[in-house]
Amino acid sequence: MAITFGVHIGPQNIGIEDLRRLWTYADSHGFHQITVWDHFYEAPPTDGSSPHFEALTLMAAIACETKNVCIGNYVFCIAYRNPGVLTKALICIDHLSGGRLEVGLGAGWHLPEHRAFGIPFLPARQRLDMLEEGVQIVNSFFANETTDFQGEYFKITNAYMNPRPVQTKVPVWIGGQGEKRTLRIAARHADGWNVPYIGPELFQHKGEVLDRWCEKEGRDPASIMRSINLHFNMSATESGAEAVKRATRELYGVDTPERAGGRLLGGPREVVDQLGRFVAIGTTRINIAFRPPVDFEALAAFTEEVMPKFT
Repeated sequence: MAITFGVHIGPQNIGIEDLRRLWTYADSHGFHQITVWDHFYEAPPTDGSSPHFEALTLMAAIACETKNVCIGNYVFCIAYRNPGVLTKALICIDHLSGGRLEVGLGAGWHLPEHRAFGIPFLPARQRLDMLEEGVQIVNSFFANETTDFQGEYFKITNAYMNPRPVQTKVPVWIGGQGEKRTLRIAARHADGWNVPYIGPELFQHKGEVLDRWCEKEGRDPASIMRSINLHFNMSATESGAEAVKRATRELYGVDTPERAGGRLLGGPREVVDQLGRFVAIGTTRINIAFRPPVDFEALAAFTEEVMPKFT
């Protein structure tokens, strides 16, 4: 089964030239997509002092400096920007890229940056209510010249959205794995669903839950694209595999089984086997996720030795 690969980057503790090198490489080496995340502080959280670039601005730069990759975000926290203001910026990026925009939305989780920037960190139920309102507003702005929406958290009154997107339909993704609300919101309102850092068995289970929500919502499950982000901890050579494993253990400690299964770890042969388990359950979109520093030699080995096995 042929799959598409993307590159996902947390733009923290990295210079703009290395970011530019990464998205330029992805654009010219067969990757389908490049995405960034939406944080102001580092993740996982420490003290908030790490250098960190802003997501929308980076997406605009990527749009101007690439020609082939789709440009997205996994995922925008719906509480950080008014959804109309967010959509206005995103449509500009769609034009800058010639119609290569994809949009990811989520409920948000990073408590320290909410506190630091004075953004209320609501209980989970309310954050998910806000997400469900926000995705409807974003979809409406993409589809219609004017939007009205009166919700508990957002009120939009006869708001115009011009220019229109380049694409007839801008894909909107929901990110997360909550089975009671997040996957139901995806079934109701999204074109795609993305989840980070879980193993193939759990990814398959979450997909089955999404299928059931689609059936309840009268939606064809096949109409929702699905993708997964996997930590990229591959060594460039087989001889370097043990050193990479040791460094990963020192950096992250002992992973939970879910996160351990959501990591590409070891030499190229091991990574081929790990990806094969996702392909065996029907996965078609996989994003290799970097936390800097980026190992460009390992990335080149992945492109030359791993990707051809699946594309």
